[in-house]
Amino acid sequence: MSEIIIVSACLLGINTRYDGKDAFCQAVIDELKGKTIIPVCPEQLGGLSTPRPRSEIIGGEGKDVLEGRANVKVEFGGDVSDKFTKGAKEVLKIAKLTGATKAFLKEKSPSCGVDTIRRGKECVHGSGVTAALLKKEGFELKGF
Repeated sequence: MSEIIIVSACLLGINTRYDGKDAFCQAVIDELKGKTIIPVCPEQLGGLSTPRPRSEIIGGEGKDVLEGRANVKVEFGGDVSDKFTKGAKEVLKIAKLTGATKAFLKEKSPSCGVDTIRRGKECVHGSGVTAALLKKEGFELKGF
């Protein structure tokens, strides 16, 4: 059986980004050859629509959102922390059900950023909510 990897759906060319577009990455496709892939979009799994307003983590990073010390806010001020947390838990559930141990995730995302998230117009060091939960659960993560 081939290795099973969770992948941010937008990296595969699926229109799941906040703006209704994708973030296709040929490097991801090349690296996934011969592996079983499970495309996910934590924000959709958490109940957000596509397209949707841009969101960012305020007051910390993904692990802080999971622990209730930070929030995910949409650009117009609404709090969507509960949807981001729900989406992260759904991705974890899918990963465990499928036997995945790795995830290839979209950098700069408030959900999937492995090492980098966007804050305003800048990129800052930190993990998104889903990446933080998968890290905590021992998954090997790679950001693209």
